[in-house]
Amino acid sequence: MEALEYKYDTQLLIEGQALDEEKIGAYFMSNFKGDCLLAVGDENLIKIHFHTNEPWKVLEYCSSLGEIYDIVIEDMERQSRGLTG
Repeated sequence: MEALEYKYDTQLLIEGQALDEEKIGAYFMSNFKGDCLLAVGDENLIKIHFHTNEPWKVLEYCSSLGEIYDIVIEDMERQSRGLTG
């Protein structure tokens, strides 16, 4: 089995004010190593989906933008071996 370049599937919602999905996406691409970025929503709610090896950095940044919730961080290597979590 081939090792994944980015191990953690990181998903969450950001609730705040004056959120800008383009600025958030640009920040991710210039500050975090990862792929499969999805940052969609409106000025009050943004859904984040991102594959990375450093999900704590994603949480730290996103929490600076507003309230974060529905946080899911899954180890895709474990999933590929048929394990949960």
